[in-house]
This record gives sequence, structure tokens and C-alpha cells, in this order.
Amino acid sequence: MSENSQTAFGPATGVGSLPGDDAREAVKTSTGTFEDFPFLPELPARGPGADMIGRTAGMLVELYARVEPSGWRLGDRPGRDTKRARAWLGEDLDALEEFTQGYQGPLKVQAVGPWTLAAALELRGGEAVLSDPGACRDLAASLAEGLRLHLAEIRRRVPGARPVLQLDEPSLTAVLRGQVRSASGYRTHRAVDRQLVEAALREVAGAQSGGDPVVVHSCAPDVPFALLRRAGFAGISFDFSLLTERDDEAIGEAAESGTRLLAGVVPGTDTALSDPAGSVMGVRTLWRRLGLRPELLAEAVTVTPSCGLAGASPAYARRALAQCVRAARSLADNPE
Repeated sequence: MSENSQTAFGPATGVGSLPGDDAREAVKTSTGTFEDFPFLPELPARGPGADMIGRTAGMLVELYARVEPSGWRLGDRPGRDTKRARAWLGEDLDALEEFTQGYQGPLKVQAVGPWTLAAALELRGGEAVLSDPGACRDLAASLAEGLRLHLAEIRRRVPGARPVLQLDEPSLTAVLRGQVRSASGYRTHRAVDRQLVEAALREVAGAQSGGDPVVVHSCAPDVPFALLRRAGFAGISFDFSLLTERDDEAIGEAAESGTRLLAGVVPGTDTALSDPAGSVMGVRTLWRRLGLRPELLAEAVTVTPSCGLAGASPAYARRALAQCVRAARSLADNPE
């Protein structure tokens, strides 16, 4: 593993969402907990436009979306929903700038990936963008340009940061399997060709300039690890509890090739937490089963919650993030 890939990530970070609606408090929690790999939090409790779909829709270039009873729908011009999404993102960036004065190191920002966005956004007629290959291409191009501008803004506001872009793709497996339901609910959209899926992911991941890493996150079962590696992602973020032995080979190949594994091991909703070593016991067990070198663990794995924490209580969310830091330290200190 190259020195660059080791320093591009920290030992622990968050996934994305946090409970509450106070941007300053959320960023303060993120930067205070993860001193060497903070993330820009999302606060969906604020309402439409702060949710992951609306937030990313607000970043699109020359495409605009508004809220309908059925969800987010593309329209002809930016309306109040687009403006609200952009205003909230501006608030979040102001808070980030305030709490990262002098920070140098990796900084993670999240946006919805092209396929989950295509499954969630509606065309003017009410059907998903996913139903129209041309619309999918336009959406991926708009998203890539919007993310390029967003990352440039991050670099301007936090000059010492090395942005790590995370694309959230919880619907990716459903897109590949033809399991995304139509507007009527009576049928499903046909499966998208894997090469098309890979090409769009590669295009959007290319929004990162200067060789900074792009990771992809999915807290759904059956993450397509091999496809994501081929698409050029530097890391894959997943819910560790959903792995099965069918994933062993793909995980082993990813680790040995230098792909960062962002292992979601701390539950995303309120529960009793084990000791930090217990949180990463499964990771150590997997490592032994795969026959990988123990000393590779801390270089290959970043510890995270299993998914976003928007559904947790504020007190639990803070405990869960702190648990990630302690669990990562346990993994580094006692890799065996």
C-alpha cells in the first residue's frame, strides 16, 4: 500500500447524517471527535432539502428539482426547494470553515451517487430518471460538474484539507438487479447494464481533481465490491454486519490491492455499546479467516458507524462516534 493511500484516510470517521438541526453543533461534534478525519455532517431533520436526495439535487448544474407529494421531481427552473437546499448547504459550509481553522488532513464530504439519485429523482411525468437512459446520462454529467464545484468550494474554505468525496449508493444493488419499483408500484425498472453502471460511477468519481480519493458507501446487503473497485474507487464503505462469507474473496482482494475498507461496525441507532475491542472483533476474525497480515489492518481499515446516525438520539450519536475512535485505536494497538 502506498504512503499516499495510508495518509489519505484517518483511522475513524462518520458516515454522513447526524440527528438534530444545528449545523454548528453538528460540525463541532464531527471535528472534535475525529481530529484526523472529520466529515461534513448532514442534518435531514431540518426538512426537505437537508435530506440526502434534496441536498445533492441542490448541487446539480443546469438541473433543478422540487418537492412533490411523491418525492423530488426535476423541473425547469430553480424554485424555493432548490434555494432552501443550497442555503442549508451554505450554512453547513460556514460552520465547517469556522471549526476547521488551521486544519490539515483528510476531510470527508458526502453526496448521493448517480444511480441512487436516478432511482430517487422523478422526471416531469412522475417516473424515475432511472427509466430513461438519456436522462441518466444527463444526470450523471450534471452531478459530476456540481461535485467539482462543491469540492472547489471545500478547498477554498478549508485550504489545508484534502477532500475525500463519498458517493452514497444504497440503491445500487437494486439498480443492478432490476428491483427498483416503478411509480405505480406494480412493476420494476429493468436492470441497468453493469458496464453502464460502472461508466457513470467512474465519470462522477472523476469530479475529484488532483488525485484525491473517492469512496462509495452502501449500507445495503450484497455490495458489489468487484464492480466498485473496477470503477476506480479508493475506498468502499459498508455495514459490516451485512457481510456474508460470499463476500470474503472480494474483501480480501480489495484489502490486498490497497482499496480502503470503511467498516461500519458501530450500530446506527440507540443500543448498548460493547467495549471498543468488541466493536472490531468481527474485523479481526475476518482478517484471520482471509489469512491477511495483522499489521495491514490499521492501514486498510477505517472504522465508522454502520450507517448514518439521523435516526439516533443526539446523546447516542455522540457516543457512537467516540466509540469509532476508540475501536480504531484498539485495532491499531492490538491487530491480532
